[in-house]
Amino acid sequence: MPQGKKRLTPDCASCTKEPATMVCMQSTGSGHKGCPTLTRKKLLAKANSEYTKPETGAFARQASIQEASCYANRDQRPYVMQPTKTRIAEICEFARRMGYQRLGLVFCVGLKTEAAIVNNILKTNGFDVVSVCCKAGRTSKDLIGIDDQDKIYRGTDESMCNPVFQAMVVNEEKTDFNILLGLCVGHDSLFFKHALAYTTVLAVKDRVTGHNPLAAVYLHETYYRKLVARPVGSE
Repeated sequence: MPQGKKRLTPDCASCTKEPATMVCMQSTGSGHKGCPTLTRKKLLAKANSEYTKPETGAFARQASIQEASCYANRDQRPYVMQPTKTRIAEICEFARRMGYQRLGLVFCVGLKTEAAIVNNILKTNGFDVVSVCCKAGRTSKDLIGIDDQDKIYRGTDESMCNPVFQAMVVNEEKTDFNILLGLCVGHDSLFFKHALAYTTVLAVKDRVTGHNPLAAVYLHETYYRKLVARPVGSE
């Protein structure tokens, strides 16, 4: 980069180009201001070199094969996408493609009913499942200095969510692959940070929308206008 020239920040979310004209989709395409495909070529080369490593390359290859398998009738021309598989079906298929047998099911206790169903689905599909809920260990929130005013049930010795313990449990059990179900924002991050095996997400928590966080995104111009009218959390 020339002396004194400011490097552009990647900003793919602001790209207004159609997929057919995007340089990341078509060799003859172009990029918007800050397009990392055009501005981070050395970093791209470094990232691509990671796929030459056996473990990363095999995982990426099977993930790409799994992606394509989720669309039917791909021999038709012209082809129109025809999705056929649910997320839970994909997870089962991908685990088989990778030869995984021992799966970790890491879930929020608020989704205990859903976790029982997922557990049954995974076992019915022949997997060995290690499941750990967020409150496992019954560690008091006092450990991390939570004041009574910041507890959900004030005046009680409230158990904290313990994603580090969840990660250590599945690590000790030597799971091949982990599945997250409904962990809170931040708690999921701690699990990702401490888990040793690859992890995928079946569903995320959204207390208001029945665990469908995109509902608020889709409705940002109507019922959820407050999200763009002012900073979240401001009065």
